[in-house]
Amino acid sequence: MNKNKNLIIEEYDNQFLYQSKKSNLNISFNRVAFIFFVFGIVSIIFSIKAVYLGSLTKSIKNLNLQESEFRSTIIDRNDNIIAKTIITSNIGINPKLVIDKKKLLINLKLIFPKKSANEFKRIKKNLEGKKFFYVKKKVSQEQLDELILLGDKAIISEQKISRIYPHENLFSHIVGQIDDDNNGISGLEKSFDKDLKQKKLPLKLTLDTDIQYLIREELKKSEEIFKNIGSAAILINVENGEILSLVSLPDFDPNKRKEISDKNFINRATKGVYEFGSVFKTFTLAAAFDDKIIEPLTEFNDLPKSLTCAGFPIREYDNKIPSNLTAEQILIRSGNVGSVRIGQKVGEEKFRLFLSKIGVLDKINFDIEEVGKPIKFNWGKCPLATASFGHGITTTLLQLAKAYSIIVNGGYKIQPILIKKEKENKKEKILNDEVSRKILPILRKIVTTKEGTASLANVNGYEIGGKTGTAQKSVDGNYSKKKLNTFVSVFPTSKPKFVLAVMLDEPKTNKDYIYHYRDGSNIKYTGTPFNTAGWTTVEVTGHIIENIGPILATKY
Repeated sequence: MNKNKNLIIEEYDNQFLYQSKKSNLNISFNRVAFIFFVFGIVSIIFSIKAVYLGSLTKSIKNLNLQESEFRSTIIDRNDNIIAKTIITSNIGINPKLVIDKKKLLINLKLIFPKKSANEFKRIKKNLEGKKFFYVKKKVSQEQLDELILLGDKAIISEQKISRIYPHENLFSHIVGQIDDDNNGISGLEKSFDKDLKQKKLPLKLTLDTDIQYLIREELKKSEEIFKNIGSAAILINVENGEILSLVSLPDFDPNKRKEISDKNFINRATKGVYEFGSVFKTFTLAAAFDDKIIEPLTEFNDLPKSLTCAGFPIREYDNKIPSNLTAEQILIRSGNVGSVRIGQKVGEEKFRLFLSKIGVLDKINFDIEEVGKPIKFNWGKCPLATASFGHGITTTLLQLAKAYSIIVNGGYKIQPILIKKEKENKKEKILNDEVSRKILPILRKIVTTKEGTASLANVNGYEIGGKTGTAQKSVDGNYSKKKLNTFVSVFPTSKPKFVLAVMLDEPKTNKDYIYHYRDGSNIKYTGTPFNTAGWTTVEVTGHIIENIGPILATKY
C-alpha cells in the first residue's frame, strides 16, 4: 500500500512539475515576442520621424539662407506679436500616386475636421484628376505630423517662409499686407518695407493690443445697433502723440492676402477725408482765445435764428437755442449762428493760420502712406462763415485727433506716431497758455450740463469732456440725408492725457435701443430720438471709455 501511494504521489508530482515548466515556457515566449513586436513598431515610428525631422531641418537650413524672404517681427508696446515671419508647411496631393482614394479621404476628414463639406467635395473631385493640388496651406505642426505618419507617398509637404498675423483683422489697416514676392504693398509693411527686410530687431509700435481689441469690439457692436456702414476710432496720448489704438471698420484679414477693391474698406481713420461738422466749432472758439479776442463769458446778444450767405441760409439746428449767449454757451449748445459770429471776429486770415497751425488743412506726414489730403478750401467771407461751424471744410479723423490734442495739452505741437521712440522730441509751444485753460472747462460742460450735447458720455470717475459733430454727407456734389456722426472726447479734463475721436459712417436710429445714463442717476431712455452724434457716437464712446478706462488708469 505504501509503495503504491508513494508511486502515485511521485507520478502526480512529476506530472505537476512537467506541466508547470511547460506553462512557464509558453508565457516567457509570448512576453518576449510581444516586447520585440512593440520595440519593432517604436523603431519604425522613430525611424520615420527621424527621416522626417532630418528633411525638415534640411529644409529649414535652406530656407534660412533666403534672407530676402525674411521680415522683422512687428510687436505692440507690450511686446505682443502683431506680425511675424515663420516657416510653415503647405500640404498637397499628387492623384497619380494615390493607392486608396476612399481611405485617404477619410483620413483627411479626421485630420482636418474644420474643413467644410464643399471643401471635401473639391478634394474628392481633384483626387479623380491627374494634377497636383493643395489640400491646405500653413498647416499646424500637429496636422503635419499626422499626415506624415500616414505614410502615403501621394501626400507632398513643402516648407515655406510665411508672414503671419496672429490677431487676424485687429491691426489690418495699420500693418497692411505683403505680396507673394515678400514686398510690402500697404500699411506699415509698405512704409517700413526696407527696415523690416534689413533689421533683425523687432519693429515696436505705440499700440496696445488689449485696448485695440476692446475699441474694435464696441465699434462692431455699434454696427448691430445703429446699422452704420463703417466706423473709425483713434486713441492718442496728447502729451507725445503716441497712438494707443487706431481702428477702421470694415477691416480684413491680412493672412489671406486678398486684393481689396471695395471702397468701403478704406481706412476711415487716416485715409477718409470728411466734413465733420460741429467738432470744428471748438477750433473757432480756440482761435479766438489764442488771439485774445474774446473770453468764455463774452456776450453775444440778439443772435438771429438764421443768416444768409451767398443766397444760402445758415440756420440753428435747434430753434430752442436762445438769442443771447456767452461764448462758452455757444459751444456748449453747439450754436451755428453764434459760431459764425465768433469766426467773423477772428477773421479769415487769422482763422486760416490757426487751422494750419494745428494741422487740419494740409496732408499730414504719418507712419503709413494711406493718409488722405484735405480738399483745398477757397477762403472768402462765406467760406469763413461755413468753416466756423464745420461746414464745407474737410480733414481726416487723424488730423482731428491731432488738433484737439494740441488745443488741450497746453498748446504744444505734437506729431501722431505709430512707431515707439526711445526719446521724446523737445516740445514746441504753438498756442498761448490760455487756450487749454479756457477751452477745457467748456468741453467738460458739454458732457455734464443739461444744455450740452454729450451727456451720455459722462462716465463717472474719468472727467470726460468733448464736442459732438453731426454732418450731412456730400454725394455727387450734393448734400444728402446720410449722416457722419463724430464725437471727440478728452479725459481727464483737469489734466488731459488722452483724446479719443470716434466716427460712425451713416448710422441709423434704433427705436428699441435702451440708453443708460452713466452719471449715477440710473436714468434710462428707450429709442433713438434723433440721428445725431449725441445719440449715436457719444453712446458708443461712453461704452468704449467704460471698458478701456481701467486699463488706462493702471498702465498709463
